[in-house]
Amino acid sequence: MSEAEPLFGFSPTHLLTAAVGAAVFVAYLLPRISFLRAASSSAVLMILGLATFTFIPGMPAALDPTVSPRIWEMISEFVVIVVLFATGLRIDNISNWSRWRPTVRLLLIAMPLTIAAVALLGWALAGMTAAGAVLLGAVLSPTDPVLAGDVQVGPPGEGGEHPVRFTLTAEAGLNDGLAFPFVYLGLIIAAQGADPSTWLVEWIARDVIYRIVVGALVGALVGWLLGKSLFSSWGSRAIETGGPGVLALGAVLLCYGIVELAEGYGFIGAFAAGLMCRRVQEKHHFHKRLHAFSEALEHALTAVLLIMLGSTLPALWPVLDWWHTLIGFGLLLIIRPLAGWLALLGTGMTSGDRLIVGFFGVRGIGSIYYVGYATGHMEFVNEDQLWALVAYTIFASALLHGATSFLVDQYASPWSGDRASSSIRDDPQLASKN
Repeated sequence: MSEAEPLFGFSPTHLLTAAVGAAVFVAYLLPRISFLRAASSSAVLMILGLATFTFIPGMPAALDPTVSPRIWEMISEFVVIVVLFATGLRIDNISNWSRWRPTVRLLLIAMPLTIAAVALLGWALAGMTAAGAVLLGAVLSPTDPVLAGDVQVGPPGEGGEHPVRFTLTAEAGLNDGLAFPFVYLGLIIAAQGADPSTWLVEWIARDVIYRIVVGALVGALVGWLLGKSLFSSWGSRAIETGGPGVLALGAVLLCYGIVELAEGYGFIGAFAAGLMCRRVQEKHHFHKRLHAFSEALEHALTAVLLIMLGSTLPALWPVLDWWHTLIGFGLLLIIRPLAGWLALLGTGMTSGDRLIVGFFGVRGIGSIYYVGYATGHMEFVNEDQLWALVAYTIFASALLHGATSFLVDQYASPWSGDRASSSIRDDPQLASKN
């Protein structure tokens, strides 16, 4: 007969469960009590993750991303595709092209400038290899749809889609997928060298053109078919009597899987699917229920992921030096704001609105996925630096942008109705279309 376990053995598994639960509860409650607003809890979650794994005796060791990148990749991948579908679902109005011009400028101008600038700093200041520097620029370039909820549009049907919020939402929905070609570029350079004559044409044709186009088209088609199914006569009866949870989860996984099987970018496909699913019946009340479930799932998974990331900070931060600090703060305070402000010239936005959009380039879960994906598929000389810089930048971004999210409401220009910008009233050509 085996010896009985002690009454209070404090199993590490149960201790971990209790500690993580307490951290999530406190992280979401404390900011709302302290600041009387739904401030970002991301930084609090990471701090509590650090404290939980550092100071509570008996806790299991933190999961080292440099040893087990695949786990981080899988968790963050699921979080991102859920939130991208929900992001597409909650955008009320996509009909006005002038609304999309700032987003297109950010994607085509600000994002490549950000990648190039961060890669240059990684190579020149941190001594990274060419492949590692390109990968650093790629993984830190996308703004995050997960952690930037405070500065994006609200749930479906709420309206109030100020051009600043619309631009930040649409950018975050698309640039997670558009960072992928540059992640592949880092992998290609690591495998084949920096001579573009051996890989440039194939990279442009396959990774830039084909995968982006397939992701957008297949994702939109799947989203449209899902919407037609949900809002058909038989589908409407089903959604009135059933819960949205299984439907939302099934829609996300179905779309992502089909797009990836077609060798497109699943992140772009998930956002396009949510966007097109909403267009089938734009004002149907079921969209709110679908979005509410997706948002709840997103918050729960994000909380656990951020606590895990915070737990790794004591092990990752010794890798960093002052040069890495300059890269992180340079991205958040100089590179992204300047690139965003310049990219938005000529869009009709006021100078203040351009500054706000440029500043709120929140970094987050997408960066974790990309570095997990890259390091899980190939060994990099600078792998520990990549993980440390990503964790540090996400933490700094959560602190900085979470504490200043009120600026969007306080300093964004006055806006009325569905105008693409407050400055439209000063533009006769645009005003005549509205």
